[in-house]
Amino acid sequence: MERRAFLGAVTGGLLTAPLAADAHQPGKVYRVGLIAAATPVSEMAGAEPVQPLVKAFVQGLRTLGYVEGQNLTLERRSAEGQYERFGDIVAELVRLKVDVIVTLAHPAALAAKAVTTTVPIVMAVSVDPVGNGLVRSLAYPGGNITGLTIYVGPEIEAKRLELLREMLPGVSRVAYLGSKEDKDWDSPWGKSVRTAAQGLGVTLVLAEFTPGHYTDAFTLISRARAGGLFIAASPTTYNDRALIVDFADRTRLPSIYANRESVEAGGLMSYGASNRDNFRRAATYVDKILKGAKPADLPIEQPAKFELVINLKAAKALGLTISPSLLARADEVIQ
Repeated sequence: MERRAFLGAVTGGLLTAPLAADAHQPGKVYRVGLIAAATPVSEMAGAEPVQPLVKAFVQGLRTLGYVEGQNLTLERRSAEGQYERFGDIVAELVRLKVDVIVTLAHPAALAAKAVTTTVPIVMAVSVDPVGNGLVRSLAYPGGNITGLTIYVGPEIEAKRLELLREMLPGVSRVAYLGSKEDKDWDSPWGKSVRTAAQGLGVTLVLAEFTPGHYTDAFTLISRARAGGLFIAASPTTYNDRALIVDFADRTRLPSIYANRESVEAGGLMSYGASNRDNFRRAATYVDKILKGAKPADLPIEQPAKFELVINLKAAKALGLTISPSLLARADEVIQ
C-alpha cells in the first residue's frame, strides 16, 4: 500500500464526513450487534459496562448521540472463550437484522466474513487484516468490512523488550509467555523479540500456554529462574490478564504487557497502542455506516496513540528503582 494513497483516502473521508453527519432519522431505532471473544456478557451490560473496552465503545456511541432505549438497541454477545461459537453468533445477529456488527477480536471478524457478505462489519481491533484476507487494502477495504487494526509492524515488540531491559538493566534471562495456538513465538512479532534479545544480550525462555491452561507454562517460568517476564500481545493474554498479573505478582517477576489494562490490574509496565482509543474510534465507524457510508469506502485506521504506562506501586513492591529518564517518558504513572 502506498502511503500517499492511504493518506489520500483518509483525507477524502475526513472531507466528506460532514456531508454525512446529518441528524439521525427521527424515530429510527438502530440495532447494532457487539461480539466479544471471552468477556462475560454480564461485564458488557449496561450504560457503563465493567469491561473497559466495551465501556469505551458505548461511551463513544453516546457521545455521537446513540442512547440505548431511545434510538439504539445494542445486541451484546460473547463467545466466552469458545471461538468455535463465533459463526453461530454472527448468524444469529444476521437473523435479527442488525444494521451493523462490531467485532471486538480478530477471530470474530474472520468468522463474520465467512457468514455474511452484506451486513456491515466494523472491526474494533484486527491483526493484519490485509494479510489475513479480511480486506483488499487498508486504504480501500472493499466488501462489507472496515474498522481498525492494531497492526503496526513487528518492531513494536522489540521496543517492548528494550523497555523491559531499561527497567531491569542487569537482567540476562527473560521468560516469553505466548500462545501455542496462536503461534506467537514463530510469528513476525515473536521473531522481532528474539532478534532484539540477541542484540541486548538477553536469553529468552519460551513458555507456551494453550487456551485456559497456564499451569505448565507458569511452572516452566518458575523453574527457569528468569529475571523478567515478557507477555506476547494477543487477545488471549489480554482476556487472561488478571491471571497472568496474579502469577507475576506472586512470583515477584517484573513484567511488561502490551496493554494498559494489565498495568491497571497490578502489572509493572506496558507499552502499546491505546485499546480504549481504538474502541472509541470504532463508534465513529458505526455512526458513519448508520448515516449511509459504505464499509468498502471507509479506510482501515491504524493506531493513532501509543502509551507507556508504569505502575509505581508495583515497582516499589518489587524493590525496583525506576530511572528518571524512563519515568519522564511514561505517558502515565500509576501511583
